[in-house]
Amino acid sequence: MEGMDVDLDPELMQKFSCLGTTDKDVLISEFQRLLGFQLNPAGCAFFLDMTNWNLQAAIGAYYDFESPNINVPSMSFVEDVTIGEGESIPPDTQFIKTWRIQNSGTEAWPPGVCLKYVGGDQFGHVNMVMVRSLEPQEIADVSVQMCSPSRAGMYQGQWRMCTATGLYYGDVIWVILSVEVGGLLGVTQQLSSFETEFNTQPHRKSRKQLISSDLQ
Repeated sequence: MEGMDVDLDPELMQKFSCLGTTDKDVLISEFQRLLGFQLNPAGCAFFLDMTNWNLQAAIGAYYDFESPNINVPSMSFVEDVTIGEGESIPPDTQFIKTWRIQNSGTEAWPPGVCLKYVGGDQFGHVNMVMVRSLEPQEIADVSVQMCSPSRAGMYQGQWRMCTATGLYYGDVIWVILSVEVGGLLGVTQQLSSFETEFNTQPHRKSRKQLISSDLQ
């Protein structure tokens, strides 16, 4: 089934199944990561609890019981519209991260889908934005208001599309951010925003225009 393929390393699975940890948060986190963030933490806890918190058994239970009943939407990442690879931002700078995505499936997305933060660095307080339902093969831009960290360095975060019922789907969307003192992208966006705001305001006549109109 489209969107349900998963490449699990047998050695990795054996490693986690033999951990013997009683830390349920760790198991939930690993379960979610191994599924590629297709399931929210509550759903992960359900399958782990059902299999007495055995990670390998829970993975098997998820695909045995859920795969036949899930019609997973399709989403493909197309490109970064803003904050592309190699671009830098100054510390503590507000910016807008925009991705271009596509409904790569044959059915329209269900209503109520959203883009959610799932891991890594979050870059601000926004952890979810609603996304309109895309028709098959339709492409759209999705934007999130963010703020760069206060310290210079490389940062990354992951976001995923999610249905109203909590099912994650499609490609993992990345934010890879280079924070540098003197980074120009944030300034460029601020200037663009200022220009847009300026152009929407009523234009004031220059002194030359005023004199010319008085002489007519």
